[in-house]
Amino acid sequence: MVESKRRDSNPAEDKEEARDVATSDQRLQDLGYRAEFRREMSLFGVLGISFCAIGILTGMSSAFQTGLFSGGPVGLFWGWNICSFFMFLIALSLAEICSTYPTMGGLYFWVCKMKPDMPILGFFTGWLYSMAMAFTGASVGTKAIGRMSTFNVWWTLGGTLVLAITLLVKAPVKNTPNFVFTNFQNFTGWESRGFVVLLGFLQAVYTLEGCETAAQVAEEAVRAEILAPLAVVGSIAGSWVIGLAYMLSLLFAVQNIASVQATTFAIPISQLFYDAVGPQLAQLCLVVVTLAQVMAAITNFTASSRLFYALARDNAFPLKRQFTTLNRFQAPYWGVWTSVLIGCVISCAYIGSAVAFNAILSSAAISVMLSYLQPIVIRVFWPDSIEDFGPFCLGKWSWPFCVFICILFVLPTAYPVNVLNMNYAIVAVGGLLVIITINWFWWGKYSFKGPVKTFTFK
Repeated sequence: MVESKRRDSNPAEDKEEARDVATSDQRLQDLGYRAEFRREMSLFGVLGISFCAIGILTGMSSAFQTGLFSGGPVGLFWGWNICSFFMFLIALSLAEICSTYPTMGGLYFWVCKMKPDMPILGFFTGWLYSMAMAFTGASVGTKAIGRMSTFNVWWTLGGTLVLAITLLVKAPVKNTPNFVFTNFQNFTGWESRGFVVLLGFLQAVYTLEGCETAAQVAEEAVRAEILAPLAVVGSIAGSWVIGLAYMLSLLFAVQNIASVQATTFAIPISQLFYDAVGPQLAQLCLVVVTLAQVMAAITNFTASSRLFYALARDNAFPLKRQFTTLNRFQAPYWGVWTSVLIGCVISCAYIGSAVAFNAILSSAAISVMLSYLQPIVIRVFWPDSIEDFGPFCLGKWSWPFCVFICILFVLPTAYPVNVLNMNYAIVAVGGLLVIITINWFWWGKYSFKGPVKTFTFK
């Protein structure tokens, strides 16, 4: 058996892989960190991480009704393409920085390196982003997560194809192109058509967040300075196309928007499936979406546990020894179980109050956008913050979109506004910022001075 392995092994490939790993480790050492993780992830695995975190099938299926009731088909179609375009610009901007700083600290580490004289910015970015990751996501080891994310790419491609064919073939009535591209719907109570369509954009933004997750596994990938930026950009480009195909199939197959709006199902898209393909095939559609949801949750928990590790490594998170300890599967298990615990608490909030649950999800989306905003703004207004630029230079076109989306996510989505339909995202985000601020003045400013080097050249 040993001899067989030796015969199958290609010495030239092994030598090249070892050279790539050495190059990646050297890059990490130049940034001040010792290599702690095995580099076992390929481009497809890293791409799958971001692709899985975005979760086209899960994100669009869970938020589809937002656009359907706020603008209808015309808002969904144009909102998806407009938001995808701007998210692509954001991805290019983040990829530029990621190629310069390929570490699992991601957004947090980038801000620290770009503005080392203001550690409070890095502290706030790290805590905001880590909470957002925990709010929206079981974690597994490096090799396993790489395989699962690769499987998720194929599952999403195959699942989208299955859903599209099922909907378009079985739907008793197919909508016309005129309906799909021009029909306007408004179940919000607001009178301004433009504002209603903008509210529908939230569905697209919520779905497309997550491309930066590739950075959280940068220290586990070979040639991360190349693969991670490619994954950041590629995941958005792929999601744009696949999401558009899934959306069009839903719009051509939807039978009655009023029926979806009045559904008694917990997830409104279940009603769309039920009306279009019947009860049995609707269950098949939901199985496809549910499995994608499970993999997306695992990916989010994996990414958040790596971010907890990075924060603890730099004294920006308490219990440093515990959160930087790896198990035999190369997973920071304290971060894993912390993420799972937070996820369970958030899920329980849905049982108590759907309004509170929606506020938490909206606040998580805002936190991600605020985290995107900081490195991009620094890159634009302090151009000398990076000495060694990557191949992407589109940052100045991205930050206004981040600000715009943050404002949009806190606006009420129904009128007249009351205590039951009010958007409490601003309260949730404000509360989170207050907690982080107190934490900074009570503990953070004394313990956190910026990234802590774990490797120094002799």
